[in-house]
Amino acid sequence: MASIFTRIIQGEIPSHKIAENDTHLAFLDIRPVAKGHTLVVPKKEIDRWTDLSDELLSQTTLFAKTVANHLQETLHPIRVGLVIEGMEVPHAHIHLIPIYEVGQSMSLSLGTAASQEELAKVASQCSMLKP
Repeated sequence: MASIFTRIIQGEIPSHKIAENDTHLAFLDIRPVAKGHTLVVPKKEIDRWTDLSDELLSQTTLFAKTVANHLQETLHPIRVGLVIEGMEVPHAHIHLIPIYEVGQSMSLSLGTAASQEELAKVASQCSMLKP
């Protein structure tokens, strides 16, 4: 059975996309820890990040870096943090979490449901995709 991320990649489930290329997708987390909390996923469904080939892991990390730099430029956090936890969905992914104040937690358990309107507003502000 396809993971929820694969279903998002295939367009079966709507998302607020931030960036996309042939091998990766970045989209807003629906339970953000902070404004602009973005998920970066390889399009190839592989459960654990440690099971990614070295090449795919490198590509994923470089794609995440590009997206993080863009979030930094558009949302102006102090930094953009990176979390790999991988417990909630069996599809390797990276969380990019903008950090707006010193001491801000990046604990994924602190995420709260965002409305579609809130997500659309953030996506319009920081999307790298051409309309």
